[in-house]
Amino acid sequence: MTVVEADRVVETDRIDTDRIDMADESSELTLDMLFGALEKVPVPEGVKVEIVEGNIFMSPQRQVHWEITLDIIEQLRAKYPRKRLASDVRIDFPGQLNAFCADVTALAANAEKDENGRWRYKDVEFIAEVISRRTAANDYGLKKTTYAVADVPVYLIADPYTGRCHVYTDPKDDEYTTELTLVFGKEIDLSDTKVGLVLKTDEFPRD
Repeated sequence: MTVVEADRVVETDRIDTDRIDMADESSELTLDMLFGALEKVPVPEGVKVEIVEGNIFMSPQRQVHWEITLDIIEQLRAKYPRKRLASDVRIDFPGQLNAFCADVTALAANAEKDENGRWRYKDVEFIAEVISRRTAANDYGLKKTTYAVADVPVYLIADPYTGRCHVYTDPKDDEYTTELTLVFGKEIDLSDTKVGLVLKTDEFPRD
């Protein structure tokens, strides 16, 4: 995974925010400041950027990753119009410096953007993340906890390395109280959730 510091490109797992040169070091660090710093350095095309607890993660999108993402989006289109779906779009979540760009996000019918033109986490009905090796710990750990805190009704993890999907529902406090694991090829029945659909996984590729 390629990550970018303020003055150079490095190969590592993340960027610590205290290594980013800010215009005013006395200012409280904010998400907008971090993204502003990123705009000053070259980010390669096809690279996903998000901030998890103040650490900047960048990972290139692989073909397998994209095929699963697109498959999920195409199936969600049976219910969700294009304007209520997003991929790799910044949404700020609860916690300390959390700006996630989920692989797939589905929004409620009454979803509205905030004063900054960004979707609000309170309007999210469904999130899917497709696992990459270097950022898997985020998807299974910190991000899952944050999605539960944010009351995201359905969180789906598709893992092409294990050939399994993990479905998390019924968030309470900082955890999901219901978890279902299915191998690729099995249907994911979300008909009793806000999604109201059955997702097929038989065409999900493995890595």
